[in-house]
Amino acid sequence: MTYTFQNPPQEVIFDYIKQTKTIAVVGLSDRTETAAYRVSQLMQEAGFTIIPVNPKLAGEKILGERVYARLQDVPVHIDMVNVFRRSEFLADVARDFLETDADIYWAQLGLESEDAEKLLRQAGRDAIVMNRCLKIEYLKMV
Repeated sequence: MTYTFQNPPQEVIFDYIKQTKTIAVVGLSDRTETAAYRVSQLMQEAGFTIIPVNPKLAGEKILGERVYARLQDVPVHIDMVNVFRRSEFLADVARDFLETDADIYWAQLGLESEDAEKLLRQAGRDAIVMNRCLKIEYLKMV
């Protein structure tokens, strides 16, 4: 049997977006052609604070914001972690997520991981969205 993640209902996804002000973007690079960059740029233009997380670019700036090596290094509260890493890395990001007080774990379109979901749920963190594009969901809402 193939694993298929069950996202929360659409209204709950919209509520997550409405509750969000600060988005840490794991895997954001300075390559403007990437989905991570385009989604982050649109969300930033819509008024969200974007916090780039990328160990290779730590200390640099992307979209005018300082890049952090790890989620645990971000000095402010994170409302949402938006993950742009391949599915096999989602559990690692979930472990990092659990070491922060971030509220919502969001894996972009095409990404899901049973291991990540299990880790998060076992830790009592149920605000999980996977295989959805934040930009698309946001634009449906506005």
